[in-house]
Amino acid sequence: MQIKAAMNNFLTTDLYGITSEEHSLGRSNIDVVRELVEAGIKVVQYREKDKKSRQMYEECLAIREITRQANVTFIVNDHIDLALLVEADGIHIGQDDLPVQAVRQLIGNERILGLSTHKPAEAEAAVQSGIVDYIGVGPIFNTATKKDVCAPVGFNYLQYVVENISLPFVAIGGIKEHNIAELKRMGVAQFALVTELVGAADIKKAVQILRQRLNQL
Repeated sequence: MQIKAAMNNFLTTDLYGITSEEHSLGRSNIDVVRELVEAGIKVVQYREKDKKSRQMYEECLAIREITRQANVTFIVNDHIDLALLVEADGIHIGQDDLPVQAVRQLIGNERILGLSTHKPAEAEAAVQSGIVDYIGVGPIFNTATKKDVCAPVGFNYLQYVVENISLPFVAIGGIKEHNIAELKRMGVAQFALVTELVGAADIKKAVQILRQRLNQL
């Protein structure tokens, strides 16, 4: 997928799905991604911290094939080598990973580069870099899906991004059915969810309910 098409999926979608096999009710990441795609999710991020490289590679190959056939944007978290090997559409990194300039050198200009941010200075640096395609903003609420997560940033930082940052962004961290509408009212257009999607017994129904909440506004 060309970067323009991959970013168009990001800019026109609402829900951004992230894998987490330990929260997937015994289902594999591959099965969950298949269900996410069938439910109409247009951006999927593969995020696994504790698996062996070979296993992650094989999973990403399968997920790449599923997403390619469905014209879904596929982003790999942290693992630049995996993203390149399976021809993912993009890579998402954190503040403690390689500098964005180094990552861009590795992945070239035909892949999306996303960066997690937690405070205004980090968002401003992403803008000034001129090479980050979108930022993650969060965690908005408490979340237990990431072991090394920082404290929730709350609404103040989110509001700063809405009012001051020109880059596309996705809100993340503890987003659920009961609070997603509140974030939309603040100006959020893209929402990254983990357990609310992959931990649902019926992923398609979960997506429908979330979109109903968003469409009520």
